[in-house]
Amino acid sequence: MALFSSLTPVFLAIICVLIGVIMKKTNGEKEKRDTKSKHPSCPWVDEDLKDGTDHPLEEEEGEEEWQGLEENVAHVPFTGERYFEAEMIKRSQTFYELLNKRRSVRFLSDEPVPREVIDNVIRTAGTSPSGAHTEPWTFVVVQDPYLKHKIREIVEEEEEINYKKRMGDKWVNDLKRLRTNWIKEYLDTAPYLILIFKQVYGQLPNGKKKTHYYNEISVSIACGILLAALQNAGLYTVTSTPLNCGPQLRALLQRPANEKLLLLLPVGYPRKDATVPALTRKPLEDIMVVM
Repeated sequence: MALFSSLTPVFLAIICVLIGVIMKKTNGEKEKRDTKSKHPSCPWVDEDLKDGTDHPLEEEEGEEEWQGLEENVAHVPFTGERYFEAEMIKRSQTFYELLNKRRSVRFLSDEPVPREVIDNVIRTAGTSPSGAHTEPWTFVVVQDPYLKHKIREIVEEEEEINYKKRMGDKWVNDLKRLRTNWIKEYLDTAPYLILIFKQVYGQLPNGKKKTHYYNEISVSIACGILLAALQNAGLYTVTSTPLNCGPQLRALLQRPANEKLLLLLPVGYPRKDATVPALTRKPLEDIMVVM
């Protein structure tokens, strides 16, 4: 009995330690669950807009495995265009003046645009550089009125939620001066909609996945070239990132699971009554640093 009495404090101490450990573990698991259940700090972020480059493919598709690329690409002589200094300055100034006229136009006419022009501007976008020359882009051109209207319905439904719930007061207030909202009439009226999908991975003939390095950066560069090509052809657009619409639009357009929507461009001529905000661009000294 005396032995039991002398050991009691030890037993109590052990029990207290065990209870503490159990409570700490329980609280830790609860914190993990709470963290997962919380909304991200930027609720407007779209899963489709995240770059899959940082997510490795399955283990059986490791770095050692051949990915269907040429083992030894032949190199050929290259001679680039070379201009006299005065011509270089003139060409660079002329191109700047052309691109400086580019504006985001939300009032587009339904006037037909030659299909060959669309083919050419997308060919131009396809000249973009890409990680390991994987060319991880798909340009879906929609001209069918029914499909355009279905796209509009999907986009407007999600955009209304974005404006009212996801984007937050600050973003919505910042957009008020530009007079934008979730109504996207141009998705019906523009003769073409170009939806640009990034391929987060490729598909090998044996069905396995092929890594597409820097897929989002590569496709973003291609989008910039596409915007320049449209401006050069006298066509106008507004860059639209239809947040949280990707899965629905992917299903509507029957695109595969490896493609995620990055950008939607309505393309056409401005309406005769079109207006744009009176905005100015930053001067060179505010955007360039010479070291």
